[in-house]
Amino acid sequence: MNEFEIDKKQVRRAFSKAAPDYDATAVMQREVCSRMLERLDYIRMKPLSILDAGSGTGWGTRQLAQRYPAAQVVALDIAIGMLHTARGRSGWWRKLFGGEKQLQLCADIEALPVAANSVEMVWSNLAVQWCNDLPATFTELHRVLKVDGLLMFSTFGPDTLKELRIAFNGVDEHNHLNRFADMHDIGDMLMASGFAEPVMDMEMLTLTYGDVRAVLQDLKTIGAHNATAGRNRGLMGKQAWARLIENYERLRNNGKLPATFEVVYGHAWKPQPRTTRDGAAIIKTSFKLK
Repeated sequence: MNEFEIDKKQVRRAFSKAAPDYDATAVMQREVCSRMLERLDYIRMKPLSILDAGSGTGWGTRQLAQRYPAAQVVALDIAIGMLHTARGRSGWWRKLFGGEKQLQLCADIEALPVAANSVEMVWSNLAVQWCNDLPATFTELHRVLKVDGLLMFSTFGPDTLKELRIAFNGVDEHNHLNRFADMHDIGDMLMASGFAEPVMDMEMLTLTYGDVRAVLQDLKTIGAHNATAGRNRGLMGKQAWARLIENYERLRNNGKLPATFEVVYGHAWKPQPRTTRDGAAIIKTSFKLK
């Protein structure tokens, strides 16, 4: 068993349960989305079809629809509760910005119910870290994009919640945090999936808390539970909890406990397919020598 494999049923349940209170707590997610939107100022395209892959409660979806009023924006999320919350909060907005052009799909990014070559932009804010097979996910996102289409996304890097990872070290035998891909590895995955000109960058953002319970409560409120196969299925014991607090308290700085997030940003284009002189397509394959 892969202890880091993500239980998608657990992800669906957690995010659906968190949906009603998500926006009040998801400070990091909203900030990263805003920074991604700023990056669109440098992208010279006006897409007529956009897939918001991992749309959550729809805040980013609404910003995209306002920026590109002629576009059909499809909001896709694995958690039906997120989509229900998004629909309930967008009544006035749908009237102002053409609600008939906005669609919702409840599905997994790793298996998109979307036709090949059908969208001009795929947008994904802090969602692909919930995918078990990231190379295959990028291949799937490449599939649904039209030629010259744009993928723009954000995700978390390996140093995300490094303080909590340190604090859990030695507490018990269970896995307590997801594993996150390195920025350079993600760039290689994009190239292997057929994308051209990937641009990757990273920044560290830190939230501060008064105590350990507040850190964990924030993660719970936004649905970011530990959903790995190696997680503890029961409650943490008193001794383990005391050890966790003791470990984290050693990291207190200026009276606060830090929670660091390594935010990775990326965008890449789907290029024209390469062909030989006689017009045959060149298909990139990989193999291993035995």
